[in-house]
Amino acid sequence: MLLDADDSQLVLIDYQARLMPAIHENAAVLANARRLAQMARLLGVPVWATEQNPAKLGGTDEALAALCDRIVPKMAFSGADELQPLLAPPAPAARGNARSLPRHLQKAAAEGSERATVVIAGCETHVCLLQTALMLLDAEWDVWVVTDACGSRTERNRDAAYDRLAGAGCELVTTEMVGFEWLRDCQHPQFRAVQGLIK
Repeated sequence: MLLDADDSQLVLIDYQARLMPAIHENAAVLANARRLAQMARLLGVPVWATEQNPAKLGGTDEALAALCDRIVPKMAFSGADELQPLLAPPAPAARGNARSLPRHLQKAAAEGSERATVVIAGCETHVCLLQTALMLLDAEWDVWVVTDACGSRTERNRDAAYDRLAGAGCELVTTEMVGFEWLRDCQHPQFRAVQGLIK
C-alpha cells in the first residue's frame, strides 16, 4: 500500500521553541518536518500542528508555523481530541425543504473529510506523538509515522516508540518515502519542486 496525496493529511506534533533544543538530532528532525510541510503545501495536503502547553514550551518553530493550516494548543499529551475536528470536520446538514420533500428525495448530507490517512511526525516521539498516533488508530485513522522527522531527548525512547507504533499498526516511513509516494510519477507537475526539497 502506498500513500496517496489526495487521501492524506499531515499532522506535526509539538515542534516548539523551548522543546527542540533538548531533542536528539534536533536540526535534522526539524529540517525534515519543514520539508514534509513544504511538500504537503505543493501537493495540496492539509497541514495541522499541535503545541503542548505553549505558555511553558513556546510556540511552533516560526518557519514551520508559516506552513500550517492551523495550530491547536493542548494540555493533554495526546493531541487526538484537538485534531479530530480538523481531520474530520462535521458533515453539512442535509439540503432541501424537509416539509415539502419526502426524506428519500432530500439531498443527502455531504460526508466529512474523505482524507482517511494521517501522516504524522513530531516530538517527543515516545510521549506526545505516540499517544496521539495510538488514539488516532483507535479512532480508525490510517496512521503513518515519518521516522526521520520525529525525535525524543534520547534515542532509546524514540526507538522504543517506533517498536510500539509498528506493533500497534502504524506504518513507519521516511520523509523521502512520503514525498515520492505522494508524487507517484516523475511527470507530476510538482516533481522538480519536491525533488529539490529532498536533495
